[in-house]
Amino acid sequence: MTVRRGSAWTRERVLALSSWHHDWSGLRVAVLGLGVTGFSVADTLVELGAQVLVIYRGEDADRERLLDVIGAGRARFESDEDQLRELQRFAPDLVVVSPGYRPDHPLTSWAEANGAVVWGDIELGWRLRDKTQRVADWICVTGTNGKTTTSQLTAHMLLAGGLRAAPVGNIGVPILDALRDPQGYDVLVVELSSFQLHRLGEISPYSSVCLNVADDHLDWHGSAEAYVSAKSKVYEHTQIACVYNRADAVTEQMVENADVIEGARAISFGLDSPPPSGFGVVDGLLIDRGFHAERRSEAFELVSLSELAERGLHSAHMVQNILAASALARSRGVEPAEIASAVMSFQPDPHRVQPLGTVRGIDWVDDSKATNAHAADASLRAFDHVVWILGGLLKGVDIGALVASHASRLRGAVVLGIERREVLEALQRHAPQVPVIEVRPVQTEDTMVAAVTAALDLAQPGDTVLLSPAAASMDQFNDYADRGRKFQDAVRAISGGDSGGDDTRRGSNAT
Repeated sequence: MTVRRGSAWTRERVLALSSWHHDWSGLRVAVLGLGVTGFSVADTLVELGAQVLVIYRGEDADRERLLDVIGAGRARFESDEDQLRELQRFAPDLVVVSPGYRPDHPLTSWAEANGAVVWGDIELGWRLRDKTQRVADWICVTGTNGKTTTSQLTAHMLLAGGLRAAPVGNIGVPILDALRDPQGYDVLVVELSSFQLHRLGEISPYSSVCLNVADDHLDWHGSAEAYVSAKSKVYEHTQIACVYNRADAVTEQMVENADVIEGARAISFGLDSPPPSGFGVVDGLLIDRGFHAERRSEAFELVSLSELAERGLHSAHMVQNILAASALARSRGVEPAEIASAVMSFQPDPHRVQPLGTVRGIDWVDDSKATNAHAADASLRAFDHVVWILGGLLKGVDIGALVASHASRLRGAVVLGIERREVLEALQRHAPQVPVIEVRPVQTEDTMVAAVTAALDLAQPGDTVLLSPAAASMDQFNDYADRGRKFQDAVRAISGGDSGGDDTRRGSNAT
């Protein structure tokens, strides 16, 4: 039996909380997870006067100390069973779930079955967005790949247009931290993962985009259909512009099916010549036919492909990101010249098709951020002769089609990570002629040294060694950035003549 311990809160009262200025005091809130999102939720709700308990696993001394300072309760248990008992004991009115908790997690299942309201951090943020008088518009960005770059580009363009803007959400800055900034913002560019979209709630974006859809996180969502359903929520209740990918019919269908605010427009982007209400490429120029008053007969020029090439921003996936971001920024009134200026001053994040230079006659490229097959496909297409370093956590996705489509360009493959068997089988089945070296499980400090040494054995002068794992990193590394940094360190080591240690063996289809 669940005991409310004297709480006067009802489900209806919790659901009626839709403003920072409502009375949140005394609300019993369980926060699941103590990552960057979980701490931001706890910190916010304590400020509002709620009674907060953070339930989590894994020691985090710094955040635990901060929870004590702000006055939040905390309960660390390693098993779901112990966490569930603590949740039942606390008997929350509201449960706020960090993004990584699966839809069928026993804690959220119990909470929903026992009358507690369950939100994600994005729905909580939407309800608290009016702390300052400067209430920001939300531009929402999702997609299997390109979310972070497009979010950063969009914010950069908005800033060039004189607006106070910031990229937030899945990009690393919790949305609740931004909403508590005393200056407020004109626009928040909210990057949304499929996990966050699953528990999105009824927000109303100013404009929105789903960049592309390919199988990913199927282990979390349970099916491709559930994954697509989560992504499609980004368009619901959009006010001004639903931006979609002309080359991805699924995103167009999402827009057609979305329940939007009357007057919202569908704006497409793609690498081809755009129709009216579209962004695209004509005669080497990126152009806007979406927000020109005479868009049926005229277009705005943004930047040229040659200018992008000078900045290293001319790959196909980067051009698509620029077009999508341009459409979002134009929807908020940023002028074409301001967009061009922003693009030419933009610096992409590390670890996304990042050239590391030529060492021993071989080009080395860090694409550690390619955590799924769709991202790896985009980067592999950019090179003719590749030694491919891949593997990690596949998240339930079969990479056979990816291997088959690029078998002809592979000089060799270096396979690492916990789920090596699936990768090795895909290579054997779809690229049996390709030499393969398997990196056995080694200490994190040595994994990339072994991988780089193996790649050096396979590569020929003029080849590209590409770290593009098509898999998540948390089996052997802290995150994709840690994986990329260790790859870069290993490449620097061989450039200095120190090839490091080796803990490898030939795979079954090595020649």
